[in-house]
Amino acid sequence: MPKYYILLFIVVCFSCQKKISKDTTVAIQPYAGFSQVKTDSLAQLVEDFYKVSVEVLEPKEMYKSAFITTKSPRYRADSIIKFQRSDLEKYDFILGLTNKDISTTKRDKNGAVKEPKYKYQDWGIMGLAYCPGNSCIISSFRLKHKNEAKYFTRLKKVTIHEFGHNLGLPHCPDKKCVMTDAVESIKTIDNAELSLCKRCDSKWN
Repeated sequence: MPKYYILLFIVVCFSCQKKISKDTTVAIQPYAGFSQVKTDSLAQLVEDFYKVSVEVLEPKEMYKSAFITTKSPRYRADSIIKFQRSDLEKYDFILGLTNKDISTTKRDKNGAVKEPKYKYQDWGIMGLAYCPGNSCIISSFRLKHKNEAKYFTRLKKVTIHEFGHNLGLPHCPDKKCVMTDAVESIKTIDNAELSLCKRCDSKWN
């Protein structure tokens, strides 16, 4: 089982933290079709929240080799975060933003595909990150809501959560913490706050 992947709000990750400073550089990579306004807003959020230097890259097409049609047209998130690493160049981290559906394989604690396999072999997700690592991807596809403010708040939480995994922050048992495990429910994301609990904050600062 690949030991580097963290499924958004689902899998427990290793707890070692990746140290950063104001000199740490994060590249925000929007993929074709993702809102420029939201890209800029999320870039500012990451910069303010984690106190890092953020640069927004030019939009690019999604990696064709990550495209699959196993269940429906979507992109493999594990492939995306792998491909993104080759684009790092002068940056310490890269954070991708897409409005396309993304997926990965959900596994149990022993590394086997979770049962029923037909459901979890290609499991739709909201984000994926190495933990710790230098690449993550966030998708707005499963976060949509008729209330634009609620939708964008969800997107902010997922962005902060996924980049937190890149920095080594594990899932948190505090359901109000932005690092909580969504346990396959969007309601868990709505219930969480856009902040770290005291426990996670102490690990970070």
